[in-house]
Amino acid sequence: MSVAVLALHSRQNAFKPSQIEYRSIPSSRVMRPALLNPLFAPVTSLSGVGPKQDKLFRYLLGRDETPRLVDLLLHLPASVIDRRARPKIRDAVPGTVVTLEVTVDRHRPTPGRNPRAPHLVYASDETGDVVLTYFRAQPGYVEKLLPVGSKRYVSGTAQMYDGTLQITHPDRVVDEAGFAKLSGIDPVYPLTEGLALGSLRRAMAQALQKLPDLPEWISPEVIRRCKFPDIAEALNRVHMPVELTDILPDGPFWSRLAFDELLAGQLALALVRAQLRRPAGERHAGDGQLRKKIIDALPYALTTSQQEASAAISNDLSQPVRMLRLLQGDVGSGKTVVALLAAAAVTEVGKQAALMAPTEILARQHIKTITPLAERAGLRVAILTGREKGKERRDILARLAAGEIDFLVGTHALIQDDVVFKALALAVVDEQHRFGVRERLALTAKGEAVDVLVLSATPIPRTLVLTYFGDMDVSELREKPAGRQPIDTRAVPTSRLSEVMDAVGRALSAGKLVYWICPLVEESETVNLADAEARFDSLKARFGDQVGLVHGKMRGTEKDRVMAQFAAREIGLLVATTVVEVGVDVPAATIMVIENAERFGLAQLHQLRGRIGRGSEASTCLLLYKEPLNEMSTARLKVIRETTDGFRIAEEDLKLRGEGDVLGVRQSGLPGYRIARSDVHAQLITQARDEALRIMKDNPKLAGARGAALRCLLYLFERDEALPLIGAG
Repeated sequence: MSVAVLALHSRQNAFKPSQIEYRSIPSSRVMRPALLNPLFAPVTSLSGVGPKQDKLFRYLLGRDETPRLVDLLLHLPASVIDRRARPKIRDAVPGTVVTLEVTVDRHRPTPGRNPRAPHLVYASDETGDVVLTYFRAQPGYVEKLLPVGSKRYVSGTAQMYDGTLQITHPDRVVDEAGFAKLSGIDPVYPLTEGLALGSLRRAMAQALQKLPDLPEWISPEVIRRCKFPDIAEALNRVHMPVELTDILPDGPFWSRLAFDELLAGQLALALVRAQLRRPAGERHAGDGQLRKKIIDALPYALTTSQQEASAAISNDLSQPVRMLRLLQGDVGSGKTVVALLAAAAVTEVGKQAALMAPTEILARQHIKTITPLAERAGLRVAILTGREKGKERRDILARLAAGEIDFLVGTHALIQDDVVFKALALAVVDEQHRFGVRERLALTAKGEAVDVLVLSATPIPRTLVLTYFGDMDVSELREKPAGRQPIDTRAVPTSRLSEVMDAVGRALSAGKLVYWICPLVEESETVNLADAEARFDSLKARFGDQVGLVHGKMRGTEKDRVMAQFAAREIGLLVATTVVEVGVDVPAATIMVIENAERFGLAQLHQLRGRIGRGSEASTCLLLYKEPLNEMSTARLKVIRETTDGFRIAEEDLKLRGEGDVLGVRQSGLPGYRIARSDVHAQLITQARDEALRIMKDNPKLAGARGAALRCLLYLFERDEALPLIGAG
């Protein structure tokens, strides 16, 4: 294939409270203990945090709405600056951070004719001179900060310039009173462009002042064994370190917070599991007739692991307790067919099934796979998303309530109040971007003793299945369907973009279908990444009407129209954001270019690449990266080039702990966790799990003072969705 001439660059949860109870608590946050209210105030309530900072804090802390003080306090430092070195000027070591006590001698302001020249401040002590350099300083600002003749304490990185010690833009300039308050160790936080470190520190200091007197939720035995401080001390020492070691993830302060987070997660899972393990009454396994018809209608034989997974699900459906099974398999391993067979099993006894997908594209992809097979077996299926409106929607809801739909596929539209099943027995939840407990609760609340099958297209290492899903039963689909061709993956620097475009042109001339993936929809002021609209314009200018564009901000109908054009070969080159990461199935597409590949996580790169190599033709994936690559990005691109095995990629992803981790979360550390880290806190996972199980044994209703403290913990770490389960039948 012509594109292949591009040689590799050498540097390279499911639960069911009673329906009435669930609906009487649309959000369990209404029960939040009043003690926590100060921590749930918005960051904009802090002095100095206005609308502009609100946007930056949302981006930094990964929230769609204005973050709360608790979100800010759980944003931990990445490193520290040690300002405790306070030498005389002659003893200052260039390249180190120093704090000098100086007398201000004179100013040399920026000359009017040359605004690019710096404002220089000459200062001294009894041992020598230092020059303080300010570029683009506001007129009068530096004179006010450093009045001639005054004594000031100046902190920053010392450098030698023309034989004189110099500090450019000192981090700190304070008088005697300010110096008395100056911390010797300053935390350094992960930031987003536009948000100054000083602004974040000031907000953090205010948030710490609002910290209420929290009750202790960890048992005395664990506190003693792990030598944990209380939570207030942990937060204060991490954000206002006294020693350099205070911010280390394996130190007592960070570890205490990691254990709190893990305990909240494990306790929520334990509440869910206790609910599921109650006797389930009537069971849902039929005689296998419908399943046989579906298997006979398949154009291929089931793989061994598909057969094993289906058998395990059938067995679960006949047990006296509800099923909670995770079905994980790589891209294209056949999870949808296994889900359809599970739905057929409950239909055989006159019950209904539902499949909830996180996006409309994915829901429509599922229905496209399911419909022809279901029709051959006489299974009645329908789809319900935000797009079905008016008479069409009313008709679907009427048929569903009358039991005339056996298997309903949809998005979160399935959990709206007016969606009523006659006899829902199985909920299939596609966890591609993970629904919260609340969404799954709302779906399972629509039936009696509903069995749950969770799908994951991102293989999850066994160590994390326990952490994220608790004691869930697991089935793995490891084989690929017959006839799939390997994908040739290459990494190419953006300096060779013109060569890539030439190769894409040759591929289009040969009738190939090509994806071009960009990380953003439109150009961002703060992030220098390729955006889909600009790339679409440049490719359209070159290749004309052969180019189409799909991104998440488009209407569903418009996205479908462009995707249909691509599948029908009316366009040959589809420019897209990660909206095509899941659920898009165009077997004829054989080439993918991923721009800014170094900015994607391993799991996401693997998911994107899974859109090609779905037919019988050889495929090529080109990873366009911006030089220079850091160590993490180099390692990620190396792994994705070497293997297409999703289970191995998941293990490597866990080791690397990149931005996109094994469950598709853009953060370092354990999936779904902000503080706990798999490499540092692995032993705490087991301890947190044991503690959660002990709590469920001794105090399953979370009663009394300890129970109240544990409820606070669940709210702080946003695991409170599990609280309505207590006492629910």
